[in-house]
Amino acid sequence: MTRHMFLTHEFVEFIPDELEEGTLYICVKLATVVHRCCCGCGNEVVTPLTPTDWKLTYDGETITLYPSIGNWGSTCSSHYWIVNNRAMWARQWSQEQIEASRALDRSEKERYFGGSEETDSLEMSTKKQEMPQSTPMKKSFWERLRKFWG
Repeated sequence: MTRHMFLTHEFVEFIPDELEEGTLYICVKLATVVHRCCCGCGNEVVTPLTPTDWKLTYDGETITLYPSIGNWGSTCSSHYWIVNNRAMWARQWSQEQIEASRALDRSEKERYFGGSEETDSLEMSTKKQEMPQSTPMKKSFWERLRKFWG
């Protein structure tokens, strides 16, 4: 097993049947990013791009996904960030943290899609994860332009 620290990305119309190690496949049409787990175990990792799941930033050269990737359903239980086409390893979570995060994810989806009552704001703030500080995020052209005119 080889850990992949540096990744490449490929924009595709459809997700290929065979995934290459160390490649992020971005399918805008399906609003999904797929890759093999960065730990080298070979598991397929699917990150749907939705308001309640992952967000993708493309700066013209690299890809960043937010929040982190937690492969809690896989035997490897890898936990990492993808920032500027790099896998940045994160601390492992306890089973209690994993279960709390899953419950919060369900509650956010219910709230967003009109399911149950509003989630407590304190609970929502616990979901927010900090991006690794070692790699500053570049502001997009539009963000800089809005700030300039705002």
